[in-house]
Amino acid sequence: MKPRFLLIGLGNPGKQYDQTRHNAGFMAIDHVAKETGAGEWSDKQKFMALISDVTIDGIPCLLVKPTTYMNRSGECIRKLIEFYKLDPAKQILVCCDDIDIPLGTHRLRLTGGPGTHNGLKSIVTIFGENFPRLRIGIGPQAPEIDLAAWVLSRMTEAEQTAMSKEFGAVLTAVRGLVGKM
Repeated sequence: MKPRFLLIGLGNPGKQYDQTRHNAGFMAIDHVAKETGAGEWSDKQKFMALISDVTIDGIPCLLVKPTTYMNRSGECIRKLIEFYKLDPAKQILVCCDDIDIPLGTHRLRLTGGPGTHNGLKSIVTIFGENFPRLRIGIGPQAPEIDLAAWVLSRMTEAEQTAMSKEFGAVLTAVRGLVGKM
């Protein structure tokens, strides 16, 4: 069945990136998959992504984790949008980490710039700024740590707990967006 909505989590593939701050989008999508009883993840090389089918509130959806690495996320999303002929302004939600948002909080925006986030920059370069995104706060890096090192480092157990409380917001946001279809 053709999906009518894509829920996309940004992150980096590979075990070395599991539970890192930059993979908050992947973790959020995994939470949604668990909560909605989504199918198994399939590696779809033609889309450069791991995907899973799910129905949310009667709407066929596709959960997506790009395998392109963060900086090339837009390539994966372009392939999916073109193949399924979807409108990124109305039929996708991108979930990602954000250092400018306090840990344990989130921000949903229907449009906007990418800020310092390279995954969002990749998407904006292809589609412009008119697509919904849910940014999950990971908090700012410590002053003595390089930004790249910070986002690619693993979270403490306390940080994981604080962030995981926000994953329910992803499912709420999806339900709100698909409810408008």
